[in-house]
Amino acid sequence: MSRAARSRALLLLPRVAGALPFSTESPAAAAAATSDASSAGAGEPPAPPRKRWGLLKFGAFAAVFGALGAAGYASYAYTLEEVDQKTMEFRKSMTMPQPIAEDTSAFEKFQAMAYSAAMKVPVAAIELYMDVRSTIEDHIRGFAEPTSDKLLPDLEPQHQHIFTLVLDLNETLVYSDWQRERGWRTFKRPGVDAFIEHMGKFYEVVVYSDQMPMYVDPVLERLDTKGIITGRLSRPATKYQDGKHYRDLSKLNRNPAQVIYIGSHALESCLQPENCVTIKPWKLETDDTQLLDLIPFLEYVAMARPSDIRTVLASYQGRDVAAEFIERSKEHQRRMQEQKHHGRIWRR
Repeated sequence: MSRAARSRALLLLPRVAGALPFSTESPAAAAAATSDASSAGAGEPPAPPRKRWGLLKFGAFAAVFGALGAAGYASYAYTLEEVDQKTMEFRKSMTMPQPIAEDTSAFEKFQAMAYSAAMKVPVAAIELYMDVRSTIEDHIRGFAEPTSDKLLPDLEPQHQHIFTLVLDLNETLVYSDWQRERGWRTFKRPGVDAFIEHMGKFYEVVVYSDQMPMYVDPVLERLDTKGIITGRLSRPATKYQDGKHYRDLSKLNRNPAQVIYIGSHALESCLQPENCVTIKPWKLETDDTQLLDLIPFLEYVAMARPSDIRTVLASYQGRDVAAEFIERSKEHQRRMQEQKHHGRIWRR
């Protein structure tokens, strides 16, 4: 090749290199890219969206939320027994087999069978709802209600006439105080030992607290060393209502006409205010005499044995029972003295 021909070939090489840039792709990949580019450039319309599946999903979500809404409304508006009664006829009618005539066509028989199978779905859903709700309500009832309908054992026949004295614990018999230097400490109210020992001669003495057993039991072990307190009831024996733990005297297995409940917050913590005697809360006052002041009144009740203690307590409503009883006793003694004096005059 002549020198002129070689120089002309060298001048053409850069143009060819510029037309084909450097690439590491294989020939097959390049061919595929070329094919994709040609397909994209063809201007084909995109695939249409799947509207059927969208409608099915919407229907499924609507059914689920509708069922949840119906279950929520039924739980709010009706008790479980009312739901059972209102749906009983529907469930019976849907589960009973429908008679099919012999001359019915095969398609109509299949249609009737399909309808009967479809109607079993809402029946099963209602029964599942009732089972789940019953289980949940049982758990809630176990937490909110006292552990038993008979919190105390039956009285022996010879003790049926004895009244039951129910005492609160905190701020009534003891006071628990916490300080950073020493932690928690529990103090006995002035006169509590003498009060409990004396009341044990007249009453069945029971402590009913809203504190946990892990607190109540150790405190009573140290407080009641002579075993006078025959009943120890703590938080599991209370009724949880409106965010508070209430003493329910109707669960004591005792005649409510023979039960007295004494507490520093008796009216606010007991479901039977007609059985309550409220005393001043104790918060470490050294000159407190609330328990000892009640002894004369409680002695009188134990010996007089009124037919219904609730009637007696109603006459003291809104007053300090201990102070009012002293005033009535003085008035009674004054009348007795007057009667004796008049009797002496008539004898003369």
